[in-house]
Amino acid sequence: QVQLVESGGGLVQAGGSLRLSCAASGVIFRTNVMGWYRQAPGKQRDVVAIITGGGSTNYADSVKGRFFISRDNAKNTVYLQMNSLKPEDTAVYYCYGNYVTDPYGRVPSDYWGQGTQVTVSS
Repeated sequence: QVQLVESGGGLVQAGGSLRLSCAASGVIFRTNVMGWYRQAPGKQRDVVAIITGGGSTNYADSVKGRFFISRDNAKNTVYLQMNSLKPEDTAVYYCYGNYVTDPYGRVPSDYWGQGTQVTVSS
């Protein structure tokens, strides 16, 4: 099993910044994709940013130019740098990873972190 643990959430004023971290542990043969999703109260869980195994990144339109995703392959850790935060960014942020955990079968599976609360005040 792969475990994903997020950290770095909290309360920040509008215009401020936060950096989220997600550390993956367990037996990982290959990382296909890592990313961040968020879910606001009463809303569905939506993608925020993803980074592929090749390093390509994609962002939701609402966060382009403000949020930046990166990873440290040696640490199996993905980061989300959030700048110019807005109250609309308030949500629970979830780390996501798609991994191959069987070096022989090479079956990819989805894993999710427990979520970390980000609250942006006006």
